[in-house]
Amino acid sequence: MVVGYEIKLVRGALLYKIEIKTRSKVDFQDITPKLKEVVEASGTQSGLCYAFLPHTTAGITLNEHADPSVSDDIATQLESMVPQHNNYRHMEGNAPAHIKASLVGDSETLFIEGGKLVLGTWQGIFFCEFDGPRNRTILIKIVPDKP
Repeated sequence: MVVGYEIKLVRGALLYKIEIKTRSKVDFQDITPKLKEVVEASGTQSGLCYAFLPHTTAGITLNEHADPSVSDDIATQLESMVPQHNNYRHMEGNAPAHIKASLVGDSETLFIEGGKLVLGTWQGIFFCEFDGPRNRTILIKIVPDKP
């Protein structure tokens, strides 16, 4: 569940914060609508949108969002590649979450044109939880093109 965002201006670039509450150990949430809201609120017509996660057990990815089974398939494949129990040395018990987060990545860079995110027909942006449920933060930086 995406619960909201705060708007802050930092050194000429707009910095936004989106708070996420994940529901389960592994939870993929489509955050495309919230990123679109942030871009619209920024008033930026052309530029870049950086989405960054300040977390080590969650990721962010761009993939198909028309069919919800795609994110299920990604989660299933990651689990088969990095199973929950596999003699990991990390003592907290969340080593697989760290590995999955490293594989997925912690950021996405998106273009803004005409005041909108540039996405393919079927593309959406997903927050990927691997160690939930938790309260999480996504940082969004909007950098307008120079006139």
